[in-house]
Amino acid sequence: MRISRNTNKNRNNKSKVFPRYMQEKLAITVLVITLALFALVMVLYNLMTHKKEDYNQIVLSQQEYDSRVIPFKRGDILDRNGTYLAASEKVYNLILDPKQIMSDPDAFLEPSVTALTECFGYDRTEIMNLIQEKKGKQYVLYAKQLTYDDKNKYDKYKTDKSKELKKAKKAIKGIWFEDEYKRVYPYNSMGSKVIGFANGDGMGGTGGIEQFYNTTLMGINGREYGYLNDDSNLERVIKPSTNGNTVVSTIDVNIQKIVEKYINEWEQQTGSKKVGVIVMDPNNAEVLAMADDKSFDLNNPRDLRPEFTAEVLRELGIKEAIADYKRKNKDAEPLTAETVPQHYSDQEIISLGTQVAWNQTWRNFTISDGFEPGSTEKIFTVSAALEEGAITGHETYECNRFLEVGGHKIKCVSRYGHGLITVEEGLMKSCNVVMMRIAQQIGKDKFYKYQQMFGFGSKTGIDLPGEADNKSNIYTVENAGPTDLATNSFGQNFNSTMIQMAAAYCSVINGGSYYEPHVVKQILNEQGAIIKKVDPVLVRETVSEPTAKFINEALFKTVNAEGGTGGAAKVAGYKVAGKTGTAEKIPRDKTNYVVSFCGYAPADNPQVLVYVVVDEPHVEDQPHSTYASQIFQKIMTDILPYLNIFPDTDTNGGAPAGDGAKLPEQEGITSETQSGTEGQEATQETGTQETTAPAPTMENGQPIPNEYLNPPEEYVNRQEGEDFNLPDSIPGDTGESTEGETESEEENTAQ
Repeated sequence: MRISRNTNKNRNNKSKVFPRYMQEKLAITVLVITLALFALVMVLYNLMTHKKEDYNQIVLSQQEYDSRVIPFKRGDILDRNGTYLAASEKVYNLILDPKQIMSDPDAFLEPSVTALTECFGYDRTEIMNLIQEKKGKQYVLYAKQLTYDDKNKYDKYKTDKSKELKKAKKAIKGIWFEDEYKRVYPYNSMGSKVIGFANGDGMGGTGGIEQFYNTTLMGINGREYGYLNDDSNLERVIKPSTNGNTVVSTIDVNIQKIVEKYINEWEQQTGSKKVGVIVMDPNNAEVLAMADDKSFDLNNPRDLRPEFTAEVLRELGIKEAIADYKRKNKDAEPLTAETVPQHYSDQEIISLGTQVAWNQTWRNFTISDGFEPGSTEKIFTVSAALEEGAITGHETYECNRFLEVGGHKIKCVSRYGHGLITVEEGLMKSCNVVMMRIAQQIGKDKFYKYQQMFGFGSKTGIDLPGEADNKSNIYTVENAGPTDLATNSFGQNFNSTMIQMAAAYCSVINGGSYYEPHVVKQILNEQGAIIKKVDPVLVRETVSEPTAKFINEALFKTVNAEGGTGGAAKVAGYKVAGKTGTAEKIPRDKTNYVVSFCGYAPADNPQVLVYVVVDEPHVEDQPHSTYASQIFQKIMTDILPYLNIFPDTDTNGGAPAGDGAKLPEQEGITSETQSGTEGQEATQETGTQETTAPAPTMENGQPIPNEYLNPPEEYVNRQEGEDFNLPDSIPGDTGESTEGETESEEENTAQ
């Protein structure tokens, strides 16, 4: 059998070929792809040759570089002798870069975490978790305000470990420090009301010099920029910060310490609702010291004082909530203590109470609170009368316990009256009747002209925030009646601040120049050069030299002569002069008083003035001027030697002889009392009725003992059942001190 392959069939099978139309499509596709690839190559070539730098910078600019803020240093605050009261100390913020650490965790993570735990004692697990969670971040602020010693400890550790880690192919990475400044107050609470404090970021101040001179103390932040140059290299540009200027205050640290020492002693031994002290140079109104009893730690200004317990905070919070609701819902029914919890949570009540507590703590009593000054006012009544020629200073008046004015029986400070008494003795013995008589002779128009001239009812212009003017709490020509004129003449029924009274006193005792009180002397730049000198600002002239001498002599005798009420203010070896004050507070229930003493030395050449005010001493019998006089005496005893004011060998006589009681005609004062027609007119105008009481005697008709006629202090002896009374209100007030005058401003600072 023959078997053969079918070769013919194989030959007949023709090879399969793409149809022509398919070949054309394939050729076109290949051509298009080739052209596209060629175009792409050309584009890439163009980018590489012509746009390389532009695209490099676009890409690199999306990366984070070491561009950072360079903080300014807030200016320092110095006392008048160059002692630091406030300074800015460089501190460091610890910054972590988890992205860099996790770029090679085997090499960087363990060494870096170990460095943090060993140098700073941080929790290892916490740091590990933080780095893991934020491994894509390049900036994590982990700790603030580390000291230089903390940073130095880390730097030393890193240097010591560098060789050991390098051998193991490891390193500490992703840890760096950012500069910052921390405000530091070396004396803690000393001078807290004058200095104030800076906020945490140093961009603002609260209270005192820190707030008033904030723009002077502040600087301008700098910045360090990173950018790429034409060669794509990273360049740095540093715009340096501009530091703040230094403020040199008029405060003397040593005098401030003395003042606060005796305020604290008073509070520990006796105490009072409030006590304030101002020390000034009467010749230029520089404030040497200023303090009250509510000092606070400037390094921790929001730490509450011990008296602000949880119960007190809640009470304050409820009162503030009632006021807050009324402000926000003027047409709604006012809240009561019982309904407050329906609108405010416990947390909100405590928060409001805390803000009130801060405001009360930070508030400067010496410039922000008004009170009835009492008999310290009397020198202005006498000064006005001397200047206007209403009296010569040689007059004699009869004090028979009281005057009846406008339906009010207004009692003298002495229970039994003073009998016949001169103008000088009227100041020495603090006789209300003499002052009311003199106010009658001056007349209402001139009396209130001088009240305004001495600065009552207007701000002094002191360079501290929160000053009250009390303009709504004084009488004027337009609204004063006979009784108001009478009581104002001895410091009742109008309000004054401590700084108003101190500035007015300075103007009288220095010869008549009213200077604007101030707490800053100079502004220095960073190099210590003086860029601004704060010269005393003479506002106006108040009295003539002869009037000043008359007052100085009378006030010297008030302290040193028999019958003067300021005997407790004597300082051995020095000629001290001054005036006592006691003021009955509203309501006139013979219970609460403000006692004060404003004095200075030497009497013949005043160099330093000290004004002490004690509001409601914590004693049963309050109206003793001695409480304030004794504080004054202790402060002066320490201040005078410190200021190199030498003791006077002759302290037994009067003030310097000479022109003290001579009142020349060219000053508008004649040698005779101009009380004839003018006095009669004034009496009719004021509605004063002459008292016809006999010469002062005891209730049993016996002569008054000398200790009553010549008391060693000013003591208001009010007896239950007496029909003597003062008006029970002052303009625009209900009897409390005018703390509301600056409330809104203080509230803003506490937010």
